[in-house]
Amino acid sequence: MLESIYEDVVRGDLKRVTEHVKAALEAGLDVDNILNRGMIAAMDEVGRRFESGKIFVPEMIMAARAMLAGVDIMKPHLLKGKAAPLGKVVIGTVKGDLHDIGKNLVIMMLEATGFEVVDLGIDVPESRFLEAVRKHNAQLVALSGLLTTAMSEMRATAQLLNRELKKDGIREQVTVMIGGAPVTQSFADEIGADLYAPDASSAARKAKERLRKA
Repeated sequence: MLESIYEDVVRGDLKRVTEHVKAALEAGLDVDNILNRGMIAAMDEVGRRFESGKIFVPEMIMAARAMLAGVDIMKPHLLKGKAAPLGKVVIGTVKGDLHDIGKNLVIMMLEATGFEVVDLGIDVPESRFLEAVRKHNAQLVALSGLLTTAMSEMRATAQLLNRELKKDGIREQVTVMIGGAPVTQSFADEIGADLYAPDASSAARKAKERLRKA
């Protein structure tokens, strides 16, 4: 059954994922196994195929939607505490930038990978990122931007987070990740971000790897 769910998610077959997850729950399979060995492992494979150029954005979106359909069915069981999220992520498009397609794709991949996500939306001022991290006790904050003009706001936000979270004594417990068309690994290093993700798949993979090491 778990192998079927795995293959269904990899293929992006929403209907079959729904059917097999329902059947797995009715058969009494462990929720952690369905989530981790069936669906999250499948999304790891989808991410590897995307990053190696074997599949493209439409196939990745189909897989993520299939995964999320399965998660929806499992939510009542997950809420009982049988399976905990990988971590909590605060994400938003920085102030001055109204683009959200890339951000929403990252959210989809993060949720499909098993993270709980707090979406702050677009045109988000630096102070709201800080407030949200504090309010939600987030382990990771993700800054998105498509415009080159967003880079200065991304820098200001990263610097605010670095400074204020250090004062709070929790900077080491919060990962700052940036992504978007105009940014690079060298820019991430320059502004003190912990992670740079060039696309949605790598964002989910790097977030997962980072929090596992924490």
